[in-house]
Amino acid sequence: MSTKGRIHAGVGGWNYEPWRETFFPPGLPHNQELHWASRRLSAIEVNGTFYSTFKPPTFAKWRDETPEGFVFSIKAHRSTTNRRELGTAREAIDRFLGSGLDELGDKLGPILWQFMPTKAFDPQDFEAFLSLLPPTLGSLQLRHVLEVRHASFESEAYLALARRHGCVTVYTDSAKYPRIADDQAPFAYLRLMQSQSELATGYPTEALDEWAAGARAWAERGRDAFVFFINGAKERAPGAAQAFLERIR
Repeated sequence: MSTKGRIHAGVGGWNYEPWRETFFPPGLPHNQELHWASRRLSAIEVNGTFYSTFKPPTFAKWRDETPEGFVFSIKAHRSTTNRRELGTAREAIDRFLGSGLDELGDKLGPILWQFMPTKAFDPQDFEAFLSLLPPTLGSLQLRHVLEVRHASFESEAYLALARRHGCVTVYTDSAKYPRIADDQAPFAYLRLMQSQSELATGYPTEALDEWAAGARAWAERGRDAFVFFINGAKERAPGAAQAFLERIR
């Protein structure tokens, strides 16, 4: 009997001022926003770790404030990927991974490595980087996700390289960046970036139906899916994620 994969859906971060009008109840203390959000979404992509280095007690606090089954996708610090030669990133990668991520335990979801839009695909340079990504962190199995944003990555050579190193490529719904689909990936990771401000659910009903159907198809194949509503009309991201979750329940 085959085991279904899990579908996780959410937004980027949880401290966003407009959400205090569209998502959080009036008067909710700011230090309770993660508690509230994590009981209405099933995942959050943490973007703050891209800009700052956090310490183990912070990750432990996030773990303790969220319910069982909730996951955090963590965006790697920009020092790891925003460099001319990716193969020189070992120290930055070790520093980021050693900052306390293991405190999240089984709430640690995929690690997102985001590359600059100007970073073109150089096979040797990219392989040098991917060889630096460890498969584990202590007792935790790591899941590495690559957000490549230059058109040169739309190639079978790139996808073959990513697969060889056990990495998954982000599928981005954006007019600015390439949409790279890999049906051979062990799980799916979507960043949906075209929410519309005039729609309470961000995306039209038909689009949400299609995204949900796609995620269910991955789950039926025994593969997890991570779906994040990011940017676009960001004030609509929680509404979009909640509408998506209603469709997969």
